[in-house]
Amino acid sequence: MNEALGRNLALLRRERDLSQRAAAKDLGISQALLSHYEKGAREPGLAFVARACRYYGVSADFLLGLSLSRDGTTILDGETLPDASQEKGALRGSVMALLTKKLVVNSAGLLFDLLGELGSKEAIQAAGEYLGTATYQLYRRLHQAAGGSEDFFDVPQRYFDLNVAEADMTLSRCDFQDALDAAGREKKPFPDLSHDTLAQAYPGVYQSLLQIIHTAGRRVNNELDLRARMAEENARG
Repeated sequence: MNEALGRNLALLRRERDLSQRAAAKDLGISQALLSHYEKGAREPGLAFVARACRYYGVSADFLLGLSLSRDGTTILDGETLPDASQEKGALRGSVMALLTKKLVVNSAGLLFDLLGELGSKEAIQAAGEYLGTATYQLYRRLHQAAGGSEDFFDVPQRYFDLNVAEADMTLSRCDFQDALDAAGREKKPFPDLSHDTLAQAYPGVYQSLLQIIHTAGRRVNNELDLRARMAEENARG
């Protein structure tokens, strides 16, 4: 049986805070049969899959684990999605690329672990969209510089050149902040972000996050200092 189906059935039911008994009644089957489905002990028929999709408001692709998007947008599921952090030798000849990759992968992994602790699906989705569009922009510019065809991308080049992707990232940041604000209003327990706690819980990857925070902070401060000096020179001139 498709293991993702049983797992997703159980997750969707818990999201709605339903007991197996209540969900089984609504779905027109016995609690015992639903338990078998969720555990992967039995495989449901097409009629039940369709009924469960309508009941939980998701696509069949999502329920079957073929998509991470609830509306069925095609994407590899979490178990088959390649984990770049586990690849070895993929960046031969480039020490800087390898180190930078590790910093970014480790830090992003820690970020999503912490968002997972918070339990805000909206914050996780917004963070993923923001980072996804940032990666999209950088790859597209590399693709352009390498002479690749613009037909590869769905967004017309004229809109991309007008920074429509930047607008998308701004909206994602707004969605992320809204999700965090909503979590605060709902009094969800935020993860402990103290240095000692993170250093103990994530002894390796936390160092990557610290490096990114330090490097980005220093870069931003240098840029601010440069602007301040330029403003002073312009005032004197």
